[in-house]
Amino acid sequence: MSHAGATHFDPERERMMLEAVERFLAREVRPVARGLEHEDVWPAEIVAKMQEMGLFGCIIGEEYGGLGLSASTYAKIIERISRVWMSVAGIINSHLIMAACVQRNGTAEQRSRYLPRFACGELRGGLALTEPDCGTDLQAIRTVARRDGEHYVVNGTKTWISNGIHGAAFAVLVKTDPRAEPRHRGMSLFICEKGPGFAHSRKLEKLGYKGIDSAELVFDGYRVPSANLVGGVEGQGFKHVMSGLEIGRINVAARGVGIARACLGGVGRLCADAQDIRQADLRAPSDTDQAGGHGDALGGRASPDRGCRARIRPGAAL
Repeated sequence: MSHAGATHFDPERERMMLEAVERFLAREVRPVARGLEHEDVWPAEIVAKMQEMGLFGCIIGEEYGGLGLSASTYAKIIERISRVWMSVAGIINSHLIMAACVQRNGTAEQRSRYLPRFACGELRGGLALTEPDCGTDLQAIRTVARRDGEHYVVNGTKTWISNGIHGAAFAVLVKTDPRAEPRHRGMSLFICEKGPGFAHSRKLEKLGYKGIDSAELVFDGYRVPSANLVGGVEGQGFKHVMSGLEIGRINVAARGVGIARACLGGVGRLCADAQDIRQADLRAPSDTDQAGGHGDALGGRASPDRGCRARIRPGAAL
C-alpha cells in the first residue's frame, strides 16, 4: 500500500514472503507460543525477528523502506500468524495503524521523518484512542492539546492501549477545540514519542489475548511539537483515525480466518485420533468374548461403542 493506495501485485514475491513467514512461525513462534501466552510474557525475541524480517513495514511504501505489500498479501500474512499465535498479529496491527495514519494523511516532511523509522521497527508503537470514560464514542474523548507557541501541551489519559508498555511512539487522538460542534471538528491527531510528561502507568490484565501488552498512557503537561500534528491542520483527527483503522479491519478479519482454520485443523486431528482409537477397539477382542460370553443381543458380541467411548481421552470432545 503506497501513499496513493496502489501497489503492484507480484505473485512470486507473495509466495516467497508467505513461505518465509511460515518458516519463521514453525521455528520461532509455535514452540513457545503456548508458554508465553499462559505466562503473559511479551515476546521480545519474536518481535526482534519480525523486525529483522521487515514485518513492521508490511504496508509502508518501498520508497520509505517498507515492504510495500498489497492488502491481500498483508491479510494472508496475518492469517498465517494468527493460526499459530494471534497476539503476534496484534503487535503488528497497532503499529501499522499508526503508520497508515501518517502514510495516508501526513505531510511530506512527516512521512519522510517517521515512515522509515516505522518501517525498520526502530520506532514502534500504536494508536491511542480509548479513554477511561470513552470507548466507541470517540467524540467523547477528554484528552486535550492546547497550543503554546511551537508546541501543544497535552493532558489526559488513554487506556487499553496495545503496545502501550513496549511501544515508544503513538498516534494520539486529542481535542484541540473542546467546544467545537459537531465535536469531531475539534479533534486532531498527533504523533507523540514518550518523554517528559508522557509515560505508561500500569499494565492491564486480560483474560486472553496475552503476550501483547495493554496499558494506560498518561499525559501530564506533555509538550509535543506542532510539527507532529498529522497533516499540519487541526480538526482533521477523526478523519485521519478512520483512514488508519481501515488497515486494522483487514488485520482483524484475517485473524478471524486464521483462528477458524486453526480450530478446523485441530478438530480434524482430534477426529482422526478418535477414529484410530475406534478402529483399534474394533480389532481388539472384547472382555465378553475373552470370557466366553454371548455379548449383546444384536451381534453375539460386546458393543464396540462402549470400548471406544471409554478410551477417548478426557476433554476430547467431538
